[in-house]
Amino acid sequence: MNNELPENQFRTSLLEENDGPGRNPTDNRTMGDIIAARFSRRGFLRGSLAVSAIAATVSPLALITADNARAASGSAFNFDEVEAGVDETHHVAAGYDADILLRWGDALFADAPEFNPTAQTAAAQAKQFGYNNDYVGFIPIDGSSEHGLLVVNHEYTNPHLMFPGLVTIEEKDGKKAIKQAPLSKEQVDVEMAAHGGTIVEIKKVDGKWQVVKDGKLNRRITSNTEMQLTGPAAGNDRLKTNADATGTKVFGTVNNCAGGVTPWGTYIMAEENIHGYFSGELPADHKETANYKRMGIPEGAYEWAAHYDRFDLAKEPNEANRFGWIVEVDVNDPALLPKKRTAMGRFKHEGAESIVNKDGRVVFYLGDDERFDYVYKFVTAGTFNAADRAANMDLLDDGTLYVAKFSEDGSVEWLPVVFGQGPLTAENGFSNQADVLIETRRAADLLGATKMDRPEDVQPNGVNGKVYVMLTNNTKRKAEQIDAANPRAENAFGHIIEIAEDGGDFAATKGKWEVLLKCGDPSVADVGATFSTSTTANGWFGMPDNCAVDSAGRLWVATDGQGPKATGRTDGLWAVDTEGEARATSKLFFRVPVGAEMCGPLFTPDDQTGFVAVQHPADGGDDWKPFGRPSYYEDLSTRWPDFKPDMPVRPSVVVITKQGGGKIAV
Repeated sequence: MNNELPENQFRTSLLEENDGPGRNPTDNRTMGDIIAARFSRRGFLRGSLAVSAIAATVSPLALITADNARAASGSAFNFDEVEAGVDETHHVAAGYDADILLRWGDALFADAPEFNPTAQTAAAQAKQFGYNNDYVGFIPIDGSSEHGLLVVNHEYTNPHLMFPGLVTIEEKDGKKAIKQAPLSKEQVDVEMAAHGGTIVEIKKVDGKWQVVKDGKLNRRITSNTEMQLTGPAAGNDRLKTNADATGTKVFGTVNNCAGGVTPWGTYIMAEENIHGYFSGELPADHKETANYKRMGIPEGAYEWAAHYDRFDLAKEPNEANRFGWIVEVDVNDPALLPKKRTAMGRFKHEGAESIVNKDGRVVFYLGDDERFDYVYKFVTAGTFNAADRAANMDLLDDGTLYVAKFSEDGSVEWLPVVFGQGPLTAENGFSNQADVLIETRRAADLLGATKMDRPEDVQPNGVNGKVYVMLTNNTKRKAEQIDAANPRAENAFGHIIEIAEDGGDFAATKGKWEVLLKCGDPSVADVGATFSTSTTANGWFGMPDNCAVDSAGRLWVATDGQGPKATGRTDGLWAVDTEGEARATSKLFFRVPVGAEMCGPLFTPDDQTGFVAVQHPADGGDDWKPFGRPSYYEDLSTRWPDFKPDMPVRPSVVVITKQGGGKIAV
């Protein structure tokens, strides 16, 4: 592996864009084409550039209500906005506390060692909170909003921020160049233990949340945890390896980005950018070559193959097919193996948020986070039984996976990703449903799904019956590739789509869609942002990523990719109105330290506590003028959250409560 990195660029920073180059080879229509055609046909493209940009992306009703939103009085959110900006620490709206609940390296068990950044071991890390916390979920204990299990995904690792002595800065021709040394086996082992997920009991005591270190359900899941492959692809020859002749047993999960909690109280871990963990080359003329190319495998950003054969394609050509799935974990039984549910498809999963449909089936919404890839949903065949938890435990092994096709008339159709239907036949190289699921992307290509601008979180809203799709950005979309649902070329700031399924039936195969927001600075006409006129200079945002819907049905949006260069502000959490006169109004509630990404917004059932995950603080540093140079372990742009000279920066989960108690933003 080449560790001679470009100037001011660290190895794992290459993964941070989380979008890849855009590997979709089809000429399927893009969402931008569809939006433009839809509203141009209706005659809304007229007037100034700003007006035409708005008219091309929202409904007439939304235009009227946005114009009427002259003040925040119609907003569902009541708080004083945070000022957007960039500095070394986090900020929350006035009248709220934002306390650090869990930091990378914090002990999770009574016998776990204290964090020692200069003497890290895999054994210690396996008993400590992992790195780069992303998805955060809360599973109440005995129905309480003040006592429960916190479940947290640990997406990936940044060695240059984690390990001392790894980075050197050299002068070359009068310019500074960064060199990152290869990782030792011990450091790779720490990385592997820092991936995965955490299940930990937490409790509110005297108004403050704390970790219960002796919680009997506390658990770490890592890149080495044994898991089962279940569902239609389990046991298929394409999943068999030298270590597992059955094709049903796999060790570990990686790059767990967003996730979900099922209605029956299990924890969902989505495997996203799995391509970076594999190195080597497939044997000549191997049957998986085209499959892996569509997934971007191998990228080789991680050095695990140097120490473990299973990540070397030349030695284990099928191992990569065992990643890219949805993982379900029964939090009530630490001895039970997590299960990779193959019925839900294999791609770069960004979360799996669910809702119980009116007929009892459970619907999961899924995004494939790469430029020009697709939006999916999975509908269980069986129905949810609220009175019998055990009856729900294998619902995810049987159901129908669908992919979305958006049309310029404002309709969306969900196309079944099912062997034998349409082009998904032997003539196109599929022998059975296992083949279709292992190559979900290619199946969706053939079905003619709409190519999107990085679909990330997709969140159903049980209060208003809508579904919200976060589309982070796509700067590689060309002018001739715009369509109705992806309306901007070189889309740097992303947008949010709102879906209304036919008849309020989340399992429906048809529905309607609108663009709720085109993101970016609305004061710059060329950006074409569509926030309401009552959105302040602090309230606009770009790069929507994770989102949450609280119990009142209000939408909260977290961002990924903002910074001094892109927007002049850090990532954060924004409250976004979706109903009434304040529709498309946004307000900044929380912002992260420099270099960090905002992840995992989550609210307890009583809406009195919010959890957010601050990921990779201090990454970068070059674009922030007060620092103005690369940031690494010995020279960090911030030492959040400890601010101690002997402590590195530490990704952390922050818990937010209202001073004096009460519901958030009410």
